[in-house]
Amino acid sequence: GFLEYSMDRCVFTSPDLKDIEYYSSYNYNKIKYVEFSSSLGKFVGYNEVGVKQAEAWNKDQGQLAVWRAQKETYCQHNIGMQYSYI
Repeated sequence: GFLEYSMDRCVFTSPDLKDIEYYSSYNYNKIKYVEFSSSLGKFVGYNEVGVKQAEAWNKDQGQLAVWRAQKETYCQHNIGMQYSYI
């Protein structure tokens, strides 16, 4: 069979928003083909299919604004909760 999945991750050294990086990657059969990076503020394609997908998604400024906000809404919220448990 074939497997497609996405993975969101936050990379951080402190709960401060400026130290957090948010990534959302899309994978097919364990191969990453496109990824959103909060440091770049856009999608990047890693193969022919991913490049086309990234170009299409990067044209939609409204959706890009939603993805850019994930650093704060998804990462900072969850990292803050993790730090409070420690």
